Amino acid sequence: MFHRSERLFLRPVWEEDAPAIYRGIADEVIVRNLARAPWPYGMEDARSFAKLPRNPAQPDFAITLPDTGEYVGQCGYGPDEDGQLQVGYWIAREHWGKGFATEATRALLDIGRALGFGRIVAAHFVDNPASGKVLRKAGFRATGEVRPLYSRARDARHPAARYVIDLSDEETSPGGMLRAA
Repeated sequence: MFHRSERLFLRPVWEEDAPAIYRGIADEVIVRNLARAPWPYGMEDARSFAKLPRNPAQPDFAITLPDTGEYVGQCGYGPDEDGQLQVGYWIAREHWGKGFATEATRALLDIGRALGFGRIVAAHFVDNPASGKVLRKAGFRATGEVRPLYSRARDARHPAARYVIDLSDEETSPGGMLRAA
């Protein structure tokens, strides 16, 4: 599956992406804000990730720049610790502050609508408030719940704020933004 947003191109992750994945994610500041990535993150971790079988019912994507093919990060769907469908993403540090995380998350929600998804959850570690800002801008609403979430890189459970969006809700418009009442 492929998707083009205003400035980004979302495409499947390929084995050949391993070096770009490694360059983008092998940064402790990024990895510590993810649930499943190890720290230190090595080239073999990137190769293993790139070779993982993909679930077409819960797609994940390489986030790239359409004009250059440059690897910006990744986003996708997967189960959370409770088995609920959730979104996740990471953006390489050199691309922070450009709105790419929000744009990629909105694109992911557009894909979710096309796939018929309903309720989607997300979470961010409380010491990463920038991710909460991304989720709110994409149309998620905070549930007010904060609970421990395991981080493999931290090798511990750390407080995480929870968010939700219902893609089948008539109040949620394409692009993930809430309609004005």
